Amino acid sequence: MKNIILIGSTGSIGTQTVDIVKGHSNLFKIIGLSAGKNIEVLKEQIIELKPKFVSVELEEDKKKLEEWVEEKGLNCRVYSGIDGILKVTSQGQEGDIFVNAIVGARGIIPTLEAIKKKMKITLANKETLVAGGPVVLKEAKKRNVELIPIDSEHSAIFQCLQGSKEKEVKELILTCSGGPFRTFTKEQMANVTVEQALKHPTWNMGKMITLDSATLVNKSRELIEAVRLFNVKAEQVRIVIHPQSIVHSGVKFKDESVLLQVGPHDMRIPIQYALSYPDRIEKIKLVQDFDLIKVKQLDFFEPDFERFQALPLAYKALEMDGTATAVFNAAAETATQAFIDLKIKFLQMPELIKMALEAHKTIKNPSLDQILEADKWARSFVESKIGGLE
Repeated sequence: MKNIILIGSTGSIGTQTVDIVKGHSNLFKIIGLSAGKNIEVLKEQIIELKPKFVSVELEEDKKKLEEWVEEKGLNCRVYSGIDGILKVTSQGQEGDIFVNAIVGARGIIPTLEAIKKKMKITLANKETLVAGGPVVLKEAKKRNVELIPIDSEHSAIFQCLQGSKEKEVKELILTCSGGPFRTFTKEQMANVTVEQALKHPTWNMGKMITLDSATLVNKSRELIEAVRLFNVKAEQVRIVIHPQSIVHSGVKFKDESVLLQVGPHDMRIPIQYALSYPDRIEKIKLVQDFDLIKVKQLDFFEPDFERFQALPLAYKALEMDGTATAVFNAAAETATQAFIDLKIKFLQMPELIKMALEAHKTIKNPSLDQILEADKWARSFVESKIGGLE
């Protein structure tokens, strides 16, 4: 029986992680949960999973939840805020599983706490490596802790790399559905609405990640993440548009052999693989059988860097190195929120990211404080530029 600390339990990845735990209750037990503001879903999870520790975002929700826990006669400590997430994370022991399913740069510090505890780290939080990579990777190496990806693309690459040597790898193939605007002209993209951007063609995800997929900001983060997680150069990662989302990514080796990981677009598969690694276990009932015969067609295209400016900007951030990727990430988050809030247009999101990167003086080997300061600076910078856009 493996104990699990799950942060971000009420989001898309979090609830699907709960599905896996419930489907394999003989293998996994959740001892700690953290959630944002979705208290009703958290209550359901507390009743079902009986964790010993939980954390919520707001102090007022903490007080209400404490009263509810007492009324129900449950043995569960309640915390709040980022300190609460850290307290829940700190309950883990060496060999326990840490699942980071929260969104944003606030996922970096809990990951570092879990690494210090020598827990098995499973990551859905992109910012841990995109923004915090220089510090997180150093700490993981120092403590001999392996980082297991949950993202379907990185999980696919991770699976394809099993049994190979680093020197044998020629290229990583990072697939991308292309988002809902793959066939739009630049003129059409200029008038995209928030409602249109929230309709992803193949995946069912949260609001922010769905929008990031529409701009390919999400794929840009995955590019940075792949470079850091698999220790390759940026030019060794090839982004390929694959509308069907059946091939989740792959690896080309030096002998031109290509391994691709194929399967249904169900995030519970890479989540389960991360939890059970290095073993594979039986799928849960919620995951449908996959029949290759029913896959009628697989298409692959080059991405259009002109229409989707986030992609070349991610390569630029990797070239700048250091704090530049934290700036890319924070600028993208802030710009995306501004689009949701109807403050800017669709194509102005990458424009703001570009402005932030051009204004930033990168620090090559940053400390955690310098990364967090760069994150804060980028958010403030983008906010200050929103009103002046035409």
